[in-house]
Amino acid sequence: MVYLIYGIIDSMNYKMIIQYEGTRYNGWQKQGNTENTIQGRIEIVLARMAGYSVEIHGAGRTDAGVHAYGQVANFHLKEVIKAEEIRLYLNHYLPDDIDVIFLETAKKRFHSRLNAKEKVYCYRIGTDDHKQVFERKFRYHMNQKLDVKAMRLAANLLMGEHDFRSFCANRQMKKSTVRYLRDIEFQVEEHEIKLIFRGEGFLYQMVRILTGTLIEVGQNKRAPEEMTNILEGRQRQLAGFTAPAQGLALMQVMY
Repeated sequence: MVYLIYGIIDSMNYKMIIQYEGTRYNGWQKQGNTENTIQGRIEIVLARMAGYSVEIHGAGRTDAGVHAYGQVANFHLKEVIKAEEIRLYLNHYLPDDIDVIFLETAKKRFHSRLNAKEKVYCYRIGTDDHKQVFERKFRYHMNQKLDVKAMRLAANLLMGEHDFRSFCANRQMKKSTVRYLRDIEFQVEEHEIKLIFRGEGFLYQMVRILTGTLIEVGQNKRAPEEMTNILEGRQRQLAGFTAPAQGLALMQVMY
């Protein structure tokens, strides 16, 4: 597969939107001990195309097993190449569980993570007694009904600007753990509950810990009003369990 270079410049910035099924990957972020990451796989193909190393910057560092419908990333090339040609090249060589659905040139200073204004995550909880074989990689099967009214009451106490240290899996976090959680929306279906999280940014495994805590409220293992004490306590052990990765997906990033 060939591509055309339309000019040599100092640097051309490109923005892309990526979908991936995270089941068999060790997360988004490139790691020194494995090439089995989303970032690593894309960078390998870009390097093959460009003839030199290309670093991509993702808007969100999704964990191992987490999916994305609208991950955003950017990268710089030394040449001017038509965006659509790059997209076609990437999709030709990337595995079938990674797809670049959109690619365009961006302003030189655009950065997918630093310029993001809001991220939207969705967590799917299966509440029926069927395993839903063809959905098992994309939702957390609980085989249990949950008290959604109590979960909503708890969610209301979590929204807004708080110190979410209790909901962060990085116990050695030295940077600020204050985040603004804009909304937690509940979409209740016959056999499934979807939790939609909207916020300016999220801590390491924050959405999964929030979900696990809300599930425990839905199981009547916790009272909704406990959320205030959990936030104020600023200790990970006060919050609930970390919900499994397969139920979570990064849906959209806004700028």
